[in-house]
Amino acid sequence: MNQTEILKLTEYLRNKFENPNINLKLSKSDSEMAEVYINSEFMGTLYRDEDEGEVSYDFNMSIIDIDLK
Repeated sequence: MNQTEILKLTEYLRNKFENPNINLKLSKSDSEMAEVYINSEFMGTLYRDEDEGEVSYDFNMSIIDIDLK
């Protein structure tokens, strides 16, 4: 994943969720992953997948039961 993709994905997520506080940071350990934040709170990970020339992105967010109260 490169900086151009990060900028495009950030804009997409901000528009999709109507939240200008969404930010993405490239992972230091995995070049195909970015970390998703709202303000300074970590929300999940975004993975890049390329298969037969087609690129897709997978957003993963874990929700633990104590957060549901």
